[in-house]
Amino acid sequence: MKEALTILLTVLGGLGIFLLGMKHLSEGLQAAAGNGLRKFMSRATGHRIVGVMSGIVSTIIVQSSSITTVMLVGFVSTALMTLPQAFAVLIGANIGTTATVWIIAYAPNPQMLGLVGLALGGAMYFFFRGERVHNLGLTVIGLGLVFLGLAFMAQGVMPIRQNPEIAKIFTAMSADSYWSILKIAFASTLLTAVIQSSAATIAIAMALAAQQLITYEVAIAVLFGANIGTTATGWLAAIGGTADAKRTALSHTLSNLIGSLVLVWFFPLFLKVRDVIPSQMGAIAITDTVFAICRGCIFFPLVKPFVKFIERLVPQPENEKPHLSALRFGVRLSPVIACDQALMEVDFMKASNLELLDCVRQVLSGTAGADVEKHIVHREDILDNVQKEVTEFLGSIMSKRLVHEVSERARRLLRLTDELESVSDECATILKVVKRFRRQKQQISEKSLKVILNVHDRVSAYAAEVTPLIRSPRGVIPLEKLQAESKALHEHVRECRKIQLGRIGPEDPGSSIRVLGELDIINAYERIRAYYLNCAETLAGGKR
Repeated sequence: MKEALTILLTVLGGLGIFLLGMKHLSEGLQAAAGNGLRKFMSRATGHRIVGVMSGIVSTIIVQSSSITTVMLVGFVSTALMTLPQAFAVLIGANIGTTATVWIIAYAPNPQMLGLVGLALGGAMYFFFRGERVHNLGLTVIGLGLVFLGLAFMAQGVMPIRQNPEIAKIFTAMSADSYWSILKIAFASTLLTAVIQSSAATIAIAMALAAQQLITYEVAIAVLFGANIGTTATGWLAAIGGTADAKRTALSHTLSNLIGSLVLVWFFPLFLKVRDVIPSQMGAIAITDTVFAICRGCIFFPLVKPFVKFIERLVPQPENEKPHLSALRFGVRLSPVIACDQALMEVDFMKASNLELLDCVRQVLSGTAGADVEKHIVHREDILDNVQKEVTEFLGSIMSKRLVHEVSERARRLLRLTDELESVSDECATILKVVKRFRRQKQQISEKSLKVILNVHDRVSAYAAEVTPLIRSPRGVIPLEKLQAESKALHEHVRECRKIQLGRIGPEDPGSSIRVLGELDIINAYERIRAYYLNCAETLAGGKR
């Protein structure tokens, strides 16, 4: 019992170290690659072959098909990539992820490599300056932990051979029939879905195979299931998301499942690799790669019809709008995609504010009905929720290690959502003032209304000028021009305030209360002007 507990703790501890290493390795590589990986994946998809190659390269870079899948879900959701393009990249990702198995198979001394990785990575991370060096240090630390985890798992399974009772559990497993292959693959699928790493499942199988506790055939059956189980990560990223996000996840799952079920009938052919490669670890690595390539060859010529089939299974709802919560899990893996999703919400906010300004003008001019006023209140509530959602969403990813460029982008998006939400608050404030006039059985004088509508039109024009710049590169923001226009608009509002204060007089006893209400409206427009100026300065990098 004590020996069994020691074996279990050693293997599970090694698995934990391995998974922690994969996490640091992936995060370090993502941070080192920065926004370049996102641009590479989103642009290198003009042709299916290019898409497959970009999937291979990207997955080798981040050492995880799960991360690639999550990024693709985000790209499709943000319309940076079509579903056929994403599926081509997924084919390449399944091939690229086999690189991890090659590293596991041909590591000469995992324990020594692990210690060297920790020593070298720790020195880079703690004793050198520079963000890039720190990211590379984190990558090397992660790689060291991966090797160290492999060493512990190997040490953990080693005593099993000397324990007949425990060894019997593993040696009893066989893959001598299609039914037994499917049972092993199913168990492997569940394990991979739980631990969220096909590399970890395969590493355990390779450690058992190295000690001759399971046969080469059983190890290959584990590969079949691990490649299906790894698709669970895409679903965690897509649950509650857009139809395109769900289609991306479904295409990954179905292609891996169908490919595995088709290729399982050719299982005896895969076993011939062992006759060519003397090393059992090398044979497993090569079989994994050949398996991924064969599965890709099945679906490569069928990309378009397969995608059409997926689109039928997951129809597109009318007027669907993406929600940030759809990628809450996936964002922990890909902060760049988090910013893309947040930008979609900023787009919604900026368009909503222009619409609200138009509705407010209708209210002031007396042409708005009750439905328009309800729309202003309802939309302002929605934008309050959007700001809260964006803040929580980006706050969760900013708590992890980010490359400077991504961190600054997240901060800009947070500032923009705050400014844009404040604009909607001022629109609601103007509506409240108008309603207050009604309750007091007063109305804005004709002269004052003319002044207020003039202010409204100038502020709305300024808002319409700033709004399209939210998706512009920082270098093209005409900040000096916008600052000059804002200053001129500010002076104009000040003059209008003076004019309004001058309307208070003894000839109109009720003018003071009315004028104060009119000034409240003008002051709201002054604040809206300031918010849009803040947006422009934030986009140009002048405010944080």
